[in-house]
Amino acid sequence: MSSRPALPPGPFLVVGLARSGQAAAALLHARGEEVIAVDSAPADRLHADLSPAIAVHAGTDGVALLERVRAVVKSPGVPPTAPVIAAARERGIPVLGELELAWRCVPNEVIAVTGTNGKTTTVELLGHIHRECGVPVAVVGNVGTAYASLALDEHLDPDTVVVCEASSFQLEDTLEFAPEAAVLLNLDSDHVDRHGSLEAYHQAKLMVFAHQGNDDVAVAPGNLAHPPIEDLGGCARRVCFGESPEDELSLRAGTLWWDDRPLLRADELALPGPHNVRNAMAAAAVALARGLDLDGVSAALRTFAGVPHRLEVVAVRDGVTYVNDSKATNVAAALVALASFSVPIHVILGGRGKGESYAPLHEPVAAHCAGAYLVGEEAGALAAALEGATWLTDAGDLEHAVAAARAAAKPGEVVLLAPACASYDQFENFEARGEAFGALARM
Repeated sequence: MSSRPALPPGPFLVVGLARSGQAAAALLHARGEEVIAVDSAPADRLHADLSPAIAVHAGTDGVALLERVRAVVKSPGVPPTAPVIAAARERGIPVLGELELAWRCVPNEVIAVTGTNGKTTTVELLGHIHRECGVPVAVVGNVGTAYASLALDEHLDPDTVVVCEASSFQLEDTLEFAPEAAVLLNLDSDHVDRHGSLEAYHQAKLMVFAHQGNDDVAVAPGNLAHPPIEDLGGCARRVCFGESPEDELSLRAGTLWWDDRPLLRADELALPGPHNVRNAMAAAAVALARGLDLDGVSAALRTFAGVPHRLEVVAVRDGVTYVNDSKATNVAAALVALASFSVPIHVILGGRGKGESYAPLHEPVAAHCAGAYLVGEEAGALAAALEGATWLTDAGDLEHAVAAARAAAKPGEVVLLAPACASYDQFENFEARGEAFGALARM
């Protein structure tokens, strides 16, 4: 275990009371800190399960509460432009994200995984690899368990490795976060609506490396040419994965190699799709760079089949395969999904946009799709971008989209939910959207 910087002095204001915010408030309260919590949502929409000793303020921006605190903890869903966050920074009040808070309070070594796509699959794969190698592990982040909640686990083994999914929303709020190992899977376009520009989004991602030291490990693609990035930042030992023989973890002639030792053939991976070959390479690279057993890593790669809502086959009806890729919430992820099948696809696209152009979808949709079924707020923008690519149906919502795709699909074809958009116009989150798709597919 390694030491961490101390927390700033309290009292603390926790802003945002979704899962991460609640975990942060509970952590601080358990440490004996005075905690005030605030959420802009009205009280009847909050589902906070906190100690009665924590004063909860609902339906307010929280600016007035800054007079009572000396530090702020921000949930990742709260934008930096929120009035209480902007006011805190203007007054010189320290603002920590939940990731920073948890890292300071949980001394276990951590592997942080970021990237535009593939994070959840890769952290779950890393959890599987550690278990296969007999190393205690805790997988945290957007995958379901808040990192901060580990600080409340009295039985957490000091040798447990924390594998953490780190989003750009979390990383932009880091101050000294320095994981013992950091992994960048890829870097594309996403969340421009939140960060303001593609450059700001990329800079947030690279914060995962910024404070690493000489004894740490930084894993990244060997060729980050799009966008061109020569310096990841930080001082960690860099380990690359890719298709060059110079990469420490390389794909050569269909086989994954760790330096001069063969790991396994790519077609032996249990994870489907060419994009998951790269996810597996990244996971193997960081595991092997940290000294895990090569045979154990190889065995884990052969047996891990993936996680829900990521190219998940949810039904086969009348010879038609229904695939749930609800986590494809940006254009890059949707492109990966479209490239994963060699049969005609009936794709369901749409939801709430993120400020991206849908033009890159036109050619792949034309090449792979027998039809596209458009839903949600971005249906019009998608229709304009895909005009002439394939048969387009403005379905309105998911129920009508699945029904229309079912009526058109032939045996041997695929109905694919790969929205290229967020879910929040019609669903609480991408999981709810994927579960709804699965239920409709099985009807």
